[in-house]
Amino acid sequence: MACDVTIELHPDDILHDYYFGWLSRHASLVGRKEVLTGKAKFGIFGDGKEVPQLAMSRAFRPGDVRSGYYRDQTFMFASGLLNVEQWFSQLYADPSAENEPASAGRQMNCHFANATVDATGAFKKLAELKWSAADTSPTGSQMPRLVGLGYASKLYREIPALQQDGDAFRPSDFSRGGNEIAFGTIGNASCAEGMFWEAVNAIGVLGGPVVLSIWDDEYGISVPNEFQIAKGDLSALLEGFRVNESGAGFNIYRVKGWDYPALIAAYADATEKARRDHVPAILHVVELTQPQGHSTSGSHERYKSAERLEWERGNDGLLHMRNYLLQAGLADEHRLAEIETRAMEDARAAQRRAWQLYLEPIQRDHDEAAKAIENAANSLKGAGDPRAESLAEIAGRLRKTPAPLRRHTAVALHEAMVAARGADSELLLPLARRRRDIDAENRRYYATGLHCEGGASALSVPVVPAEYAAGEEAPQVNGFEVLGANFDAALARLPQLVAFGEDVGKLGDVNQGFLGLQEKYGPLRVADTGIRECTILGQAIGLAMRGLRPIAEIQYLDYLPFALEIISDDLATLRWRSAGTQKAPVIVRTRGHRLEGVWHSGSPMGSIINAVRGVYLCVPRDMTRAAGMYNTLLRSDDSAIVIEVLNGYRSKERLPSNLFDFTVPLGVPEILREGADLTLLTYGACCKLALTAADRLAEVGIDVEVIDAATLLPFDRPGIAGASLRKTGRLLVVDEDVPGGASAYLLQQVLEHQHGYAWLDGPPRTLSAAEHRPPYGSDGDYWSKPNVEEIFDAAYELMHESAPARFPLFFRAHV
Repeated sequence: MACDVTIELHPDDILHDYYFGWLSRHASLVGRKEVLTGKAKFGIFGDGKEVPQLAMSRAFRPGDVRSGYYRDQTFMFASGLLNVEQWFSQLYADPSAENEPASAGRQMNCHFANATVDATGAFKKLAELKWSAADTSPTGSQMPRLVGLGYASKLYREIPALQQDGDAFRPSDFSRGGNEIAFGTIGNASCAEGMFWEAVNAIGVLGGPVVLSIWDDEYGISVPNEFQIAKGDLSALLEGFRVNESGAGFNIYRVKGWDYPALIAAYADATEKARRDHVPAILHVVELTQPQGHSTSGSHERYKSAERLEWERGNDGLLHMRNYLLQAGLADEHRLAEIETRAMEDARAAQRRAWQLYLEPIQRDHDEAAKAIENAANSLKGAGDPRAESLAEIAGRLRKTPAPLRRHTAVALHEAMVAARGADSELLLPLARRRRDIDAENRRYYATGLHCEGGASALSVPVVPAEYAAGEEAPQVNGFEVLGANFDAALARLPQLVAFGEDVGKLGDVNQGFLGLQEKYGPLRVADTGIRECTILGQAIGLAMRGLRPIAEIQYLDYLPFALEIISDDLATLRWRSAGTQKAPVIVRTRGHRLEGVWHSGSPMGSIINAVRGVYLCVPRDMTRAAGMYNTLLRSDDSAIVIEVLNGYRSKERLPSNLFDFTVPLGVPEILREGADLTLLTYGACCKLALTAADRLAEVGIDVEVIDAATLLPFDRPGIAGASLRKTGRLLVVDEDVPGGASAYLLQQVLEHQHGYAWLDGPPRTLSAAEHRPPYGSDGDYWSKPNVEEIFDAAYELMHESAPARFPLFFRAHV
């Protein structure tokens, strides 16, 4: 595409870029050596991609955001978002957030992030910051969130409710009229993935200022483009997305990755049009090289031909830039050599500083632990105890450890305690205390930040019960009407709240929870999307990272797996992998459990529970409780999935009078029926069946306590299920998941974490769905998922085991 916009750079600016290009290159070279000599565990670098990233950094402005991947170190350096010392600290996995601000040692090197929240957890003024969304490793997974990061600018520009600051929400902290660009980067091979094409299509539909760069070095590890891309040419495939006469689509550029002036012009043109007109752009950057191969895991000489390797050596972008500077008369050989030498020296100096910062606390811990072990050895030696020699050997080995790690201290202390077992407890106490302190310190380094803490936590939201009209019976309405009225109140109260999904807009969702709300609040706040679950979630993540409050709907729970990778690898880990410096309070709304049809009645709760740690999982039994959970979540910064019960939308419920104000606590089960003989733990649609079965069991003298778990993540913070089991001595877990799914998780929580095993008078029992999916039709449902009769029989059998004479079996077929 021809460039209409030009930019003139001062020679000093160009030489400044040249310095950063070589600084990044030398960081890559030194970094590889640090891995190969054992000081770092793994290395993946951005060498070969320096020149286009220098040009991209020239177009990056305050308020802009990057959603990229692990080749972008030059851009991070040149944009001032990261310095080389911090980059080396990440290579060493330094857990100090001061030394390694991107992830505090939690992510491998070249996974970038900048703090978007302050020490209190509140958003910084993002409109004034240049920043990077926290990277993920799964290839292509940066694309779904890019949809929302760019689309947010369109919402800030076009939603009337976001045009002025209010008391509770200040749009001006997040946007300056929607002028901010979301810069995406991706490698050519990842463009073979569905997430790439889904995201490009979604961006093209939604519009907004997205500038996407494809770094094309013609390989994906060892696999060349001919096996990755149809026709072997991304530009040819992308041509259909080119902007048309009506302005829909992308501005598309194909530019050589070593051509600095052409790259500067392309980025200037693309970003100017994206900011001004919200027309997205794709820059296919070709003829790039990868001098050190994919990573330290292997050599590219194994799969690249001699001709290709020779071509790469001759077409290195930095060598081309050097020739350009000489030919343009911007510098002479002496000046360029001086810049290259300074870049090399600065990279090496940064490496030395980072290594020293990383090493000092480890060495201190090693020395203190070794001293404690030596003191114990000396005490034993003085008593003639032969165990002294073993302790001295352990201490000496710890002091001499090459490339020391924190875990070496913990291991040595444990070895010493085992070697000295049986010795006087006063002798072992200093070792035990030291190991306890080391363990506590490192768990703080690595285990904190999975969820919000303090006042922003959903677990800290005050409980406000639902209220009903006084003096008269509250109106009885359908469950979907309770949800709709509550969503209406929330949209009126929160200008930053947006909802979207398949059929959410004009139809008001397939079960009409948003009925009439698009007409009331506009098509940008209550919006339809295409059938694209992966990028519906990505859209939500990006919007939430930019200060908006999205409710993203996945039409049915059975369709959640399309988005599960993004929930699991991006949303659920975002706060943790950024060491608490970024957040994305997303609410995922979906519906599931009993209906008819193989793909409309699923309850794959166990698979979800195991994949989404870091996201809360709410399973309300009716729509009033669902509404209260939405209200709780909208008062917090935590992310959650809310699964509404499919057969509850037409059930009658009382309409609360304090809509949006009432809340339902997370992690607090509800005792629906008190009983003394047996604890029946369930959730969601099974609650109604359990209550019916309990009433029938009461007729034969069995008193069942029915507990609604209400949320699975978190589960039962007060220990209500355990307290019930202590009273009854018997436990039956009922759910609609496959055997060993959510029921196994609930058993583990009650028996292990709540010590319920101590109160069992008989074996615990689970009653789950069949292993196959539920067939279509009511009969298929009856024989696929727990029914009232099966619940009755399971509870009755538990009672028969303890009192067979009182509860004789009458339903088993005896042959």
